[in-house]
Amino acid sequence: MTRLVLLLLAVSLAVPAGAQALRPDAATVAQGLQKRLDSVRDFSADFIHTYRGGVLRTPVTERGTVAVKRPGKMRWTYTSPEKKTFISDGRKMYAYLPEDHQVIVSTLPSGDAAPTPALFLAGQGQVSRDFTVSWADGEGTALYALKLVPKRVEADYAYLIVRVTPATLQVQELTTIDGQGGRSTFVFSKLQENRGLPDTQFAFRIPPGVDVLTDDRSAR
Repeated sequence: MTRLVLLLLAVSLAVPAGAQALRPDAATVAQGLQKRLDSVRDFSADFIHTYRGGVLRTPVTERGTVAVKRPGKMRWTYTSPEKKTFISDGRKMYAYLPEDHQVIVSTLPSGDAAPTPALFLAGQGQVSRDFTVSWADGEGTALYALKLVPKRVEADYAYLIVRVTPATLQVQELTTIDGQGGRSTFVFSKLQENRGLPDTQFAFRIPPGVDVLTDDRSAR
């Protein structure tokens, strides 16, 4: 009887461990992630942005809020330690740096171009079409971590790591790794989805008295 009890106990302990070790292949998770992204019309969240490594030796931590509306509309508002705002209206990206009295205006990539990391969240591009997908092993979290290597060489980053919840595939973290080994990570909290964000939230008016730079860095 004692041996039977020990055997049943060993089996009961082994089953959960084995179940936790099982996970679908990365391509299947990527397909599920794309379906979830397609179902999210808009979302807002708080974020913590950290950057470390590469050419910058001292880690930097910033905080703020983000609002996204598909396709291509975004508003990133940094509240600390330095106030700055990045707004996309779906055609143009405006980077407003109040302390520098400067606005930088850039054109968003076309729909068939590999998306920037931020535009990936805003619904431009397709996961499986634009990236080679694999597991980002060794990341040490309870989340699913997908490594997304762009199929077309990007100047700003070498690859992405997207961390999603296993049950819902909701994006919790987004990391970009650049060519110098620097890691830029956004961790999201207080996520709210499909709340009907108005387009006015993604409109930007250039403040008077600021310097305006365009794609070619020339004054406008």
